[in-house]
Order: sequence, then structure tokens, then C-alpha cells
Amino acid sequence: MFVKICGTTSEEDALLAVALGADSVGFIFAPSPRQIAPAVAGDITKRLPPEIITVGVFRDESKERVVEAVNRNGLKAAQLHGRETPETVAWVAERVPMTIKVFPAGDPAVGRAGEYGADVVMLDAPYPGSGEVFDWALAGEAPDGVRVLLAGGLDPDNVASAIARVKPWGVDVATGVERSPGHKDPAKLRAFILAARRAEPPRYEGDEDDAPYDWQDES
Repeated sequence: MFVKICGTTSEEDALLAVALGADSVGFIFAPSPRQIAPAVAGDITKRLPPEIITVGVFRDESKERVVEAVNRNGLKAAQLHGRETPETVAWVAERVPMTIKVFPAGDPAVGRAGEYGADVVMLDAPYPGSGEVFDWALAGEAPDGVRVLLAGGLDPDNVASAIARVKPWGVDVATGVERSPGHKDPAKLRAFILAARRAEPPRYEGDEDDAPYDWQDES
């Protein structure tokens, strides 16, 4: 289960998220109470392990600035949270390591998410950052074969239920692990990551009867 902690504004919170087992840390560059400058995010990124997916979050920004901000500051991904067209997303995807395209739950475009060419499709509440939970049944509108990153009102108390219901590729949280906008609550952060890990379905290992046939056993 891929776990992304978004709305990070400080090195302390980023390091804490990573230490507790997060796979990804997100930095918001669009107008928001959690907005930080790309250069600040770049400085934080330098202090994180290289395997951590660092994400810059943009909303209706020019494609050129998205690519420049991601690559200049050493980020691993661009998260496009606006009304970007499939052509814009594809253009960005060719120039950055990873792209995440966000759709509000219930948006008719969700059914065409595969046309955007993003590596990951995020489903969020209609009003991002509101901390509101949407009807998880709407996640079924995403086309088969896309990686779904579930967001929107997740917190330590409901993330396990969300994973069981939606079976997403990953989960994303910001407000649900905060003590105030842009500042993480260590206890909530720990509880969220632990709950998400525990809710992940166990990997099927098979049994002896399913093992590959070995001709040497017959000799």
C-alpha cells in the first residue's frame, strides 16, 4: 500500500513521515494554507532518502513551470490538481519522472482517466483540502488498469475502511494527520500509516500444490 503524506511544510514533518514509513511526501505549490515555495521543498527533498517519492502539487499552472519546478528542485513527481487537459498532462509526463492526475470524485472525466497518460490517478473530494469524505462507491468509476490513489477526508479512523472498500493502489492524507494547517500531528501520523499498512491485503504466496513443476522430482 503506497502511503503519501501531503501538505508538508517543514523538514521536521517530512523526516517524521519518512521515519514512520511513508512512501511519499507532497509539497503544495498552489494557493493553500499549506503552500510553500518550490525552492523550500527542494531543500527538504535533499535531506530525504532517495527512494522517497517527493511530489510537487500544482493547480492550473503552466506546463512549462510545472516541469521546471519539479526538475530544478529535484522532485520525483508532479501532481496536477486542476483542469489540465489530457494533452497538457501527457506533455508534462514526458518531461518529469512521475505524474499524478487528480480528479474530483464524481467528475465525468474520471471514466476517461486512462486517456491522460498519468502514472497515477488520484480521486479526491470535490473540495480538496476540506477534509470531507466522498462516497467511496464513486471510486468504481475509474477505468480498470489505472493506479488509484485515494484521498479526501482520510484519517487514522477511516483509512482501513476506505482501503477495504475501494482497494486502491495507495492512499493520500493531509488534513487528517494535522494538528493545524501545514503542521503534522505525530500521533495521528503514526496511527494513519500503521492503519494503512495493517489494512493492506496480504500478498498471496500460494502453497506447495501451486509450486512450478520440477522435472527433477521425477528422476
